[in-house]
Amino acid sequence: MCLNKHSDAYAREEPVMDKGMYQRRDRLVQEKHHDVYRNQEKWPESTQCSSCKAIFVNGRWSWASSDEVLHNVVCPACQRIADKYPAGVIEITGPFFSEHRDEIENLFHNLEKKENAEHPLERIMAISDEDDKTIVSTTGIHLARRIGKALASAYEGSLSMRYGDDEQSVQLSWER
Repeated sequence: MCLNKHSDAYAREEPVMDKGMYQRRDRLVQEKHHDVYRNQEKWPESTQCSSCKAIFVNGRWSWASSDEVLHNVVCPACQRIADKYPAGVIEITGPFFSEHRDEIENLFHNLEKKENAEHPLERIMAISDEDDKTIVSTTGIHLARRIGKALASAYEGSLSMRYGDDEQSVQLSWER
């Protein structure tokens, strides 16, 4: 029996489906997470930051002391500070802040000390004034979020929070 493409037997055969046959091929592959300040592999034990002296022990950065330091690197927080590239930004507007500035800045620094005691990569980078607002920049998203929630809890006002791509950055805005 001879089969050609016009015969009925040829038409009854099951077509071979290729999964990639109908997909678009012009799309770029997107990385799931891309944070230049997060190392892809873990540093070896007894690695110390040459700037702040934090030590990488048991898979995380801490303030623990180590008798023998085998490797020196710059930790992600110190790298962010050097690059002036914050992970968290809090914009503070309204007349209330200027009237209570010292008190509120003490709140910032107390929260930083508490957070930094357990997590050395969470630090305040800068507190600066621009036009009619004050900008607080942090090396980590957790400290920024904690400062924003403390402001809203202690002094009420309006707090809004917006995360960046892949939740590697956060921008908060507080007004009263």
